[in-house]
Formats: sequence, structure tokens, C-alpha cells
Amino acid sequence: MGWLSKIFKGSRHNISRGHYHGNRGQDANYNAPSTSREAWLEQENEDIDRAIALSLLEDSQNGNIVIDNEIQVKEDEQLAKALQESLNVESPPRYGNGIPHQGNTYQPYPVHFPMGFRICAGCNTEIGQGRFLNCLNAFWHPECFRCHACSLPISDNEFSMTGNHPYHKSCYKERYHPRCEVCKLFIPTNPAGLIEYRASPFWTQKYCPSHEHDGTPRCCSCERMEPRDTGYISLNDGRKLCLECLDSAVMDTKECQPLYLDIQEFYERLNMKVEQHVPLLLVERQALNEARGGEKHGHYHIPETRGLCLSEEQTISTVSRRPRFGAGNRAMGMITEPYKLTRRCEVTAILILYGLPRLLTGSILAHEMMHAWMRLKGIQTLSQDVEEGICQVLAHMWLDSELRSTSGSNVASSSASRTTKKGTRSPFERKLGEYFKHQIESDTSPVYGNGYRAGQQAVRKYGLERTLDHIRMTGKFPY
Repeated sequence: MGWLSKIFKGSRHNISRGHYHGNRGQDANYNAPSTSREAWLEQENEDIDRAIALSLLEDSQNGNIVIDNEIQVKEDEQLAKALQESLNVESPPRYGNGIPHQGNTYQPYPVHFPMGFRICAGCNTEIGQGRFLNCLNAFWHPECFRCHACSLPISDNEFSMTGNHPYHKSCYKERYHPRCEVCKLFIPTNPAGLIEYRASPFWTQKYCPSHEHDGTPRCCSCERMEPRDTGYISLNDGRKLCLECLDSAVMDTKECQPLYLDIQEFYERLNMKVEQHVPLLLVERQALNEARGGEKHGHYHIPETRGLCLSEEQTISTVSRRPRFGAGNRAMGMITEPYKLTRRCEVTAILILYGLPRLLTGSILAHEMMHAWMRLKGIQTLSQDVEEGICQVLAHMWLDSELRSTSGSNVASSSASRTTKKGTRSPFERKLGEYFKHQIESDTSPVYGNGYRAGQQAVRKYGLERTLDHIRMTGKFPY
């Protein structure tokens, strides 16, 4: 319609967008419009009439026939009326002389245009005029968008999410970023921005990778790292022992004798009784290493030997009285004495490292007893993987029998067997036993690890007795 364009060309007034810069109540430079409202509206009406007339004239000059259509006339009247109402809106105030304002409060001009109906996702009430947030596919009052952890409003430009819950970044880190169980600090991210930590495949302890190289001590039994806020026990030979492993630790030779009897009975139940008396001695690490150097033959587990089956005559320094633990968790008052070994048979003694938990001490003793049994039966010159493998099978079998037992072991010393009045093991001791089994099963060494798995496979397929007969005749595992 040509007349509509005329209206826009003929009008020189701009429609307000709902905001203006200024305050009429306080601005001394504000000037009211120079014409009255009635005069202004009259001028606008004349402009509209003139525009309509010009449009109709153009149509007649162009040869167009104006059809007196009632529907068309009504539509034109409605559109003109709507335009007239829009022009009745008061023009925004103007500022006199173009002088800029200084120190004034700027308020939005009170003109309301249609807006969407918004409901706050936090309080479920309508969001009126003012600031609001649009996030998580919803609208929020700023004070209603709160951290799921501390319940305070989130005013930061960034926030974290888990599930459908928002968090301050600091609150999210405090709750979900893993802390090192050694230094108690947040585990740092690597250069790729990923959280990288170390953990045993068995224990749940997580720690910073740097602690593997900064001299942080480990428990000599369970191999967990020493937390900075929990001191481990320092043994005389430099090893560290955690407090949980200390509960069932076997500390001297006399204390270990009931356990030795248990292992002998275990072998008897397997029809593998050791006929000769073989001395059992608990020793420090230095004495064990010295005894290993005095042996002509033998293969020893690296990185540390914890038990030996000796065949040579030597003088051994054995632990005769357990240490006490004083200030700084240091062992003190331990007594050692020399013990001269005499060769009466193929085995002169079994040595076990002192200060280890009962289940670990027993598994080492079961391993060394198998060495003694084979030497006393004349089964020698075996390959290392076969000899050490079948010894590991017996150690694993003893651990399994102990963990299956509901009554544990009848060890006289209270420190050598921490059991309840009902005879059941503590949850930690059971977990420790499972860990020692896991160590045997997951050993990656060609001799101890591969040897155990080959021996275990043979025993499961043919039984222990037939496997031992095959080893005696061929020096190999049956397949």
C-alpha cells in the first residue's frame, strides 16, 4: 500500500525503546517540548490524512480503480487506528543545549513492551523486572542460583556441574577433586590438564606421582605409603611398619614358634611331614643378607629377601626379645643373640625376617618349608622356576586355608594373632591376607610369578601329590 510509505516519510518522530539517559526530576538542563500535546497530535492527524489523500491520488493517476470494498476499508481503518495509537506515546525527553550530564542517576524510561513470562527455577515464582540469569535451560533470580555444596548464591562467571547440581568451582574442587592421602593436598594435574595419581591395584590409597621419588617411606608389609600425619613404626634395621600391620606383627623367635607348629601341622595334613627338626629363627635384615651371602646355592627374590632355607653351617644373629616402641615410634630395647648352626642334614635352619604380620610371616615360612621338604626328600637340581614356583603354590595354599578358617590360628601370643573372642579375624587382617595372595598371583617375575602360575595350573589339573611325583621324576611340571 503506497500510503503506508508516505506516513513513514512524513513523520519525523522516533518511537522510544524503553530506556533513556537522564532524570527529569533532578536535571536542571531539561527543557520541556516547545509545543503542546494537543497541537502535536493535531499536526500528526493532518499528516496522516494528507498521506492517504496523496496515495489515493497516485492510484487514480496510474489508472488504478479503487474498489469500495467494505472489508478492505475496515482493514485500512484498523491499521490507521493502530498507527495513530502508537504515535500517541510521549516522546522521550530531550536535554537542552546538548550539555552532557555529570553525576546523575540513570533510570530506564517507564515504557513497557511485551515480554516473555519467566518463572524462576529456584523459587518457582515469576521473575519481574530486574536482573536474572539464564543457565541450565532455565531462568533464575540471581539470589536463587545457589551452590549445591555451601548453599550460597553463585555470582562467579563460571561454575561447575555434577549431575543436575551447580557448584562454585572452589566448592566442587573441595568435594570432588581427589586429595593425596600422603601429603593431604589436592592431587595436581599433568601438563594435559588431567588429574594423574598413583594407586595400588589392591589398596584404595591414592597419592601424588612425585611421592614415588621423594623418599616417602612405605610399609614393609602392605607397601602403603606413609601419610604425613600418621607416623609409621621405625624398626631397628631401617624398615617402616604401619600401625595396622603392627597389630599382628611377629617380633621375635620365641613368639614365632606357635606359628611354626601350625605350618608343620599344615604340611602333615598334606601327607608331607618334615621328619627332621629344622630350627626356625627370626632375624633382622642385615643378618638375613649376611646369611644369604654365606650360601653356596639358592635363588632369592629381588628386591628384598624375607626368608631363607639354609644348608650351610653358619652363626646367625637372631632376635631373642621383641623391641618396645618409644618416642617418635622408634623401636628400642630389642635383644639379639648369636646362634650357631650345625649341619645334621641337608637343611640347617629356616630364617624369617622379623617384624612382619602373622599371615605374611606364615606364608614365607610355608614357602621355605617347601624348600626344606624337597631337600630332605632328595629333590634337588631343579630349575629355578620349578622350585620357586611350587614353593609359592604351597605359600598360597596356606594363606587360602587360613582365610577360609573361621577360627584362625591358636597362637599363644596376643601380638602374633589379633583375633576377637569369637576367634574371627579383624577385617584388616583378612584384607591383608587377600593382599598377600594377590601379590603371589600377580607377581611378574619369570621365576616366582611364572613359576607359580605353571605350578598352580599343574596342581589344579593333576593334584599336589601327582605333581610332586612328576617333579621328582622329571624335574618339570606336568602339562
